[in-house]
Amino acid sequence: MPNALANLMLVIWPVISVWLFVKLPPARALMACLIAGYLLLPPPPAGFDFPLLPPLSKETIPSIVALFACFILHRDKIEIMPTHPAAKVLALAFVLSPMGTVLTNPDPVFFGQFRLPGLVFREGIAQCINQALLLSPMILAQNFLRTDSDLRDLVFAMFIAGLFYSLPMLLEVRLSPQLNIWIYGYFQHSFEQMMRAGGFRPIVFLYHGLWAAFLALTAVLAGFTIARSDPGRRAFLWWALACYMFVVLILCKSVASLLYAIAFVPFIAFFSTRMQIRVAVVLAAIAMAYPTLKTLELLPEEQIVEMIAEYSGERAGSLNFRLQNENILIERAAERPIFGWGSWGRNQLYDEFTGERLTTTDGRWIITIGVYGWVGFLAEFGLLTLPIFLLWRRTRRTVEVIAPWLGGVALILGINTIDMMPNATLTPMTWLFAGALLGYAERVKLAMRPKPAPLQTVL
Repeated sequence: MPNALANLMLVIWPVISVWLFVKLPPARALMACLIAGYLLLPPPPAGFDFPLLPPLSKETIPSIVALFACFILHRDKIEIMPTHPAAKVLALAFVLSPMGTVLTNPDPVFFGQFRLPGLVFREGIAQCINQALLLSPMILAQNFLRTDSDLRDLVFAMFIAGLFYSLPMLLEVRLSPQLNIWIYGYFQHSFEQMMRAGGFRPIVFLYHGLWAAFLALTAVLAGFTIARSDPGRRAFLWWALACYMFVVLILCKSVASLLYAIAFVPFIAFFSTRMQIRVAVVLAAIAMAYPTLKTLELLPEEQIVEMIAEYSGERAGSLNFRLQNENILIERAAERPIFGWGSWGRNQLYDEFTGERLTTTDGRWIITIGVYGWVGFLAEFGLLTLPIFLLWRRTRRTVEVIAPWLGGVALILGINTIDMMPNATLTPMTWLFAGALLGYAERVKLAMRPKPAPLQTVL
């Protein structure tokens, strides 16, 4: 159970966040509030659960405080809805889709003697509020992270955060994941899953070791973006620090994140920003198409598993387990495809005698489709991928020099969407990057509009 310090940190974080917004410009205060909250606050199950409200945890408290601080201190600079028409539709669908889920799931679900309750109206209200809070980092980032310098600050912030976080990560690699136990009094996940290759992988204050590895990957990509863009005296320092973070990533013992780094660091180091944006577009398109390909059984799953089995039987078995679970859960989701099954684990399958859960949901996409249906999936992943497509559309024909930060931010977001196929690595950082790209794309669009002709006086 979380100790008193864990609860105290959640209680005092609003005070710290308000101080940040008073002392710093809104863009930097927003980044500091969300990034530091994500890295330092105690993870679930620490939090407060009040009636008719979503859980107040490290995922929602920084967003709530940032939202209120921006409305109070910078009300004249903020718009509560995206400006792009498609983004508006997707945002409304994302926030309101839980109400459709509740209205289509009033009936209980039976698995033999095991019963799951139907959904009631108040749960729809709570879920809509929760969706709005999840989306708020994107809305705020769209308002305040819109320029080249803002994207540069975002890349630097993630790199510096990764460098500082690497110290406790290395400590846990050496001593085993203990920091959350020592400081907050509990372990947030299964300790067995933190044991890999005869050692340990770090987790610190995040949800899982995979999240820590993806943080290290983000810092690696940010570091190489900085090194590539700085031709000055400090270039060698940036390259050295980026390589250091690559070593930390290796020690995180996450095959997926390491493969992402091996595949995409060369694009940052040697290819143009335009090419990096094109690669991000391909990744976003794959993320959007993957559920459809799975549903239509167009993926060569057996061949992929056999190919991986040539290198590692353990990895092949793990992948096959995930793919088979996805197939079962897709069939389950197909029974209520539009708005899904809702909460209480209704999207899962259970043993009819013991009530034991028989399925495992790993990927964010299958969780979203199972809980909120295809409406929820298209809204969520549409919001995350739309900024990449808009950025590509806005910059592909411009003759101006494109800021080097754009490629790194687009690739980080594109890789994150791909990683949500096998994992559920949707975090406030994901929404922050998506909002920054969306805001930048909107600013570029405004700059490209033809200026009105000057008025001429008729004599």
